[in-house]
Amino acid sequence: MTDRPVRHLDLGSERIAWRCVGTGPHLLLVHGWPLHGRTWDAVLPHLAPRFTCWVPDLAGLGLSEWGPDTDFGFAGHARRLRGFVDAMGLDRYAIMAQDTGATVARLLAVDDAARVSGLVLLNTEMPGHRPPWIPLYRTLAGLPGAGASFALLLRSRTYLRSSLGFGGCFFDRGRIDDAFVARYVRPLTDDGRRRDGMLRYLRGVDWSVVDSLADVHRRIRAPVRLVWGAADPTFPIERARSMVRQFAGRADLVEIPRACLLAHEEQPLAVAQATLDFLSEPDQMRA
Repeated sequence: MTDRPVRHLDLGSERIAWRCVGTGPHLLLVHGWPLHGRTWDAVLPHLAPRFTCWVPDLAGLGLSEWGPDTDFGFAGHARRLRGFVDAMGLDRYAIMAQDTGATVARLLAVDDAARVSGLVLLNTEMPGHRPPWIPLYRTLAGLPGAGASFALLLRSRTYLRSSLGFGGCFFDRGRIDDAFVARYVRPLTDDGRRRDGMLRYLRGVDWSVVDSLADVHRRIRAPVRLVWGAADPTFPIERARSMVRQFAGRADLVEIPRACLLAHEEQPLAVAQATLDFLSEPDQMRA
C-alpha cells in the first residue's frame, strides 16, 4: 500500500513529487523538515481504508525538484500546495501535517478556507518559541561550505543520536537505526543536490511567520486537533496546551505518551486513531 509509484506535478519553477493511496474523503498529508512524504508510511495503512491520502514531498525535500526561482518560505510552500490540490481536483479536503509542514498547513487553511474541512496538527512551531538548535542551523545553512559540513555531521552515528541531531525525535533513540538512516539521512549525505535543497528549505524558515501564528490561529475556521508526542523536547507539550486556546473555532489536544517529535512514526496506531476519530465526526465529513 505504501509503495505506490511516485508521480510528479509540474508547477512552473518546481516539480512536486507525490503519491496517492486509499479511498474515501480527501486527506492531504504534509511532512516537516528534513524529512519527506515517506514519513507517513506507518500511519497510511490505518488511514487509507477510510481516506484518499495525498502525500506530496515539499520543495527542497524528498524527490521534489526545485529551481532558482523557487520560494522556500512558508507562504511559498502553501501556495504550491494549493496549486497541487487545484490540479488534483480536490473539492474538499482535510489536512494532517507535522513540524514545519504544519505551519505551511495553517497558512493553507486560511488561504483555502472554503475547502479545508479539518486540521490535524502534529508537533509543530508555536508563536514565541524557538526549537533547540534550529535557529543556529538556519544561520549556519547560509555560510560557505554549509553543505559539506552538514554531510560530515550526518555521517556520524554519535551526532545522529545526540540532541543536536535526531535524538529529540524519538522516545526510543534505538529507532534511529539503519532503516531510518537509509530513508532520511543517506540521501542527504550521498546527493549534493538533495542536501542543497534541504538547506534552502531551512533558510526559508521565517521566525516572523512563526510568531504571527497566534493571529493565523484566530483566522482558521476549520476544526483543529493537535496530536502531540508528549515527551517532545523540541515543541514542549506545555506550550501546545496553551496554543490550543488560540484557535477561533473548535480545537482540542490529544497527547501521545512515550513519543516525541515523530509521534506518527513511533506510535502510528495511536496517532492514526486520534486522527480517524476526529476526521470521522459528522462536521468534518460533510462535503
